[in-house]
Amino acid sequence: MITDTAVLPAGRPGRLPQRSWWRQLGVDTGYVLLAFPLSVLAFVLVVTGLSVGTGLVVVWVGVPLLVGTLFTARGFAALERSQLPAVLRRAVPTPGYRTAAPGASALRRSVTPLRDAQCWLDVLHALLRMAVAIPAFVVAVVWWSITLAGLTSATWDGAIPYGRAEEPENHTLPEILGMADTGTNRVLLYTAIGLLFALTLPAVVRGCALAQAQLGRGLLTWRGEAQAEIGRLAEGRDAAVAAEAVALRRLERDIHDGPQQRLVRLSMDLHRAERMLERDPAGARTTLREAAEQTRETLEELRALSRGIAPPVLADRGLAAALAAVAARSPVPVELAVDLEPGQRLPPAVENSAYFLVSEALANAAKHSEATVARVTVGCAARRLRVEVEDDGRGGAVLAPGHGLAGLADRLRAVDGALAVDSPRGGPTRLIGDLPCP
Repeated sequence: MITDTAVLPAGRPGRLPQRSWWRQLGVDTGYVLLAFPLSVLAFVLVVTGLSVGTGLVVVWVGVPLLVGTLFTARGFAALERSQLPAVLRRAVPTPGYRTAAPGASALRRSVTPLRDAQCWLDVLHALLRMAVAIPAFVVAVVWWSITLAGLTSATWDGAIPYGRAEEPENHTLPEILGMADTGTNRVLLYTAIGLLFALTLPAVVRGCALAQAQLGRGLLTWRGEAQAEIGRLAEGRDAAVAAEAVALRRLERDIHDGPQQRLVRLSMDLHRAERMLERDPAGARTTLREAAEQTRETLEELRALSRGIAPPVLADRGLAAALAAVAARSPVPVELAVDLEPGQRLPPAVENSAYFLVSEALANAAKHSEATVARVTVGCAARRLRVEVEDDGRGGAVLAPGHGLAGLADRLRAVDGALAVDSPRGGPTRLIGDLPCP
């Protein structure tokens, strides 16, 4: 089975699969509990390193101490970044750190971290994290303690010596609430409290984990996200350039092989008819009729090429009408389902990309797949346009460099989209385009 799946542009943070609530609770609890000792240790090491290094910088001994402190903070930051995807349920980028230029002196290489903004953000995170980690740790431990103590009260309540004469000032919770101080009342009340805390435990622990994780995401990944966005835009630009180059080469080839050859023959026929007018009028009329037929066929080919460049129906009436026209011209019967609001228009680049995806997919199905029917489904949900083209042909399509589908993938990537291909040997073939839908 051959399955090709295009992923989102490189470096772009994407959603991770959802976990069950109890697994996420375990992940969040472990993160909060581990963050407390790590935050205390990072705070102590970084504050100590900064204090000693700053005090000794005047005698240059402090410079390596400051650099060592930055690398310490960087290590804690790397550990935090490794935990963030599990808590945030999304991939997070790793920022690039400044490096010394090739051939730089040992001194310049050693002080390079001191000039790196991300290193100082790592230090800031080490200093601020404890202010969030300690309250989150306390809240999480209290919620877990009350939950476990309340739900298990029936097992330990009888072992506590209530009502001892030497401690008359001690009162149980039922007594404070005006209830009779009996074992049954205590167990029922404690169990009810434990159940209440158990129901709110996932949300409370989740909030504690997210409070810490968002601090880490804000200080430790924002540069990485900016760098990833720059890389994604550069990749989209390169994809657009590549797609346009492929389209221009194909247009040039189509013009050379089609209308240009017909126009050359038309010119030759007209010259021949001109020479035959006096000596063979009947032959000249025949040649002119053939020239007229050549003109008609050339016009048809030029119209087809113009539809491939910028179909007028797409610009005038929108994507739904343009796809209906493509489906009507397709040699393979097409079942078309377009779930868009009446009159809804998308950005021109998105409409063009969706149109060309369907047009090329149907053309490939007619030429190569031996399909008997094709299905086209278009819908917009969650601000994404999903275009799916499926045929019952023989399959075997691949999304690889040098193949025809690579140009479609580049065209979609240029507008922040992606193309996935599922085409096992023997069929069916499914092309799925994912595009922005503002």
